[in-house]
Amino acid sequence: MTDTQYSNNGHFDVIIIGSGPGGEGAAMGLTKAGFNVAIIEREDNVGGGCTHWGTIPSKALRHAVSRIIEFNQNPLYCKNNSTLHSTFSQILGHAEVVVNKQTRMRQGFYDRNQCQIIHGEARFIASHEVAVTTTDGSLEHYSADKFIIATGSRPYHPEGVDFDHSRIYDSDSILRLEHDPRHIIIYGAGVIGCEYASIFRGLGVKVDLINTRQRLLEFLDNEISDSLSYHLWNNGAMIRNDEIFEHIEGTDDGVILHFQSGKKMRADCLLYANGRTGNTDKLGLEHVGLTPDSRGQLNVNRSYQTEVDHIYAVGDVIGYPSLASAAYDQGRFVAQAISTGQAQGQLIDHIPTGIYTIPEISSVGKTEQQLTAEKIPYEVGRSQFKHLARAQIAGTEVGSLKILFHRETKEILGIHCFGERAAEIIHIGQAIMEQKGEGNTIDYFVNTTFNYPTMAEAYRVAALNGLNRLF
Repeated sequence: MTDTQYSNNGHFDVIIIGSGPGGEGAAMGLTKAGFNVAIIEREDNVGGGCTHWGTIPSKALRHAVSRIIEFNQNPLYCKNNSTLHSTFSQILGHAEVVVNKQTRMRQGFYDRNQCQIIHGEARFIASHEVAVTTTDGSLEHYSADKFIIATGSRPYHPEGVDFDHSRIYDSDSILRLEHDPRHIIIYGAGVIGCEYASIFRGLGVKVDLINTRQRLLEFLDNEISDSLSYHLWNNGAMIRNDEIFEHIEGTDDGVILHFQSGKKMRADCLLYANGRTGNTDKLGLEHVGLTPDSRGQLNVNRSYQTEVDHIYAVGDVIGYPSLASAAYDQGRFVAQAISTGQAQGQLIDHIPTGIYTIPEISSVGKTEQQLTAEKIPYEVGRSQFKHLARAQIAGTEVGSLKILFHRETKEILGIHCFGERAAEIIHIGQAIMEQKGEGNTIDYFVNTTFNYPTMAEAYRVAALNGLNRLF
């Protein structure tokens, strides 16, 4: 984009609010289609929450910790009782390096595609106009024919919890942790809570994981959920299920958590990781006739168009599946809708879950509980990582792969994986599940020759195991 285009009365074909995966996907698609596009980003750098506070830093932390665990558990390296030890604040440096690389790369995308980036906080003041408060406090006005809201989400802050206290954190502020706690309470045992429980426990920090539900990650297949619970318990994490806090008391050197059940516990600090809310409250949506729901999310149609025809929304701000990968695709689809009149693509049916605990969890398709409730005759094929040569070589023997398939048609109905590299392994099964008709059967894994030794071989082992159960 030239300076002349930018200074054209501050008007653009499309303005995108937010430079996370959804905003980036939309911007790249629209600029390549010849549209005059601007991105409004309230932070100093592009990338959104995914790059700076969520996916990238937390997974970088997880990788560093898992390598420390791998080293300390391998007798080849830890001779004479010598072990590696790092603190949370020390490994934050690794995450910062990765974040900086990601930021530079994504900034390059906008530069090469001549997409104007405006730094500041946007607020609608009219149907086709936004006011942007810049970092120096000045106010600028821009207009566009169409808008895309890609503002993402933030950690939910319930009333009565003092997040300004030096020992009370959410999943964003925990990345600024400077002291090295000996004991942490993690309130909320969803994906984020379980991931951070693995990270802190891997660093030797005492962990109390508070689950407001009856079991961990209830949306998972029960066996996978049970595997995670056992693994966290076996590594020393204390899990408290079905507990809700009454109030959180901050002290000079820690926190005291009071439960509705009458119990209480004390720790050096607390990570509150129980829910997220869409970033819509400061957008001035009342000026364009949009009303978010109680979670700050917007309703959209199949083309990601809101109730206001010229305003679209993608990513966390529209809810499920709230994944960075899905948000990028949603952004691409919005670009198609704006440039051609309708979205030509849509999210695939089988979107995998990727949970970066230690070990990882990933699944796609139906669980055993869902298939049983739907009265679908299925069978199970299992393989344990400890029986795979590649896992024995790498020392990553904890974990398993489970394939659920129809007893009569052999159609693959669900795949569930627990273990190192599960989020990578799952994509092999996902690719077969996406094949239509006779292409999606468990026979594929039996009739295919896999590289040996590989973790992918788990599919062949599980397929044979399942087929042997048929009669």
